[in-house]
Amino acid sequence: MRHTISVLVENKFGVLARVAGMFSGRGFNIETLNVAPTHDASLSRITAVLISDDSALDLCIKQLRKLVNVVDVVDFTEGQAVSRELVLIKVKADSKTRSEIMQISDIFRTKIVNVAHDSLIIEMTGDDAKVSAFLKLVEPFGILELARTGALAQTR
Repeated sequence: MRHTISVLVENKFGVLARVAGMFSGRGFNIETLNVAPTHDASLSRITAVLISDDSALDLCIKQLRKLVNVVDVVDFTEGQAVSRELVLIKVKADSKTRSEIMQISDIFRTKIVNVAHDSLIIEMTGDDAKVSAFLKLVEPFGILELARTGALAQTR
């Protein structure tokens, strides 16, 4: 089962390595991992999407709370949080397909951030379902490159 957790940590050297090491040491598959400072420069927020069962996740959260530099841990259950991801997609686009790709992009409220002779770079944000749906629609045109931030989440 997929779980999204948020870990507020002190913004210090080695903290991310200890948290990620704790995940891997317990056998968790980290699907996405995102780390950035908060409005308070002394703190960072780690947002991780993990694959595990509920009992293993409870043990993981207890272990996280024991780490010295961890300030808070929140497990977001379904519907409890707003989750978004940023994706940059470089799509093959010639003069014949460019307008169709741009129409699909408009429907998904994406932003075209670069236009080249043979490609477009599209920026989009959304939840996992929106990103997956968009990728399925542009895949037939040819995805040349793809970069994803991983999920960010915040309580409602």
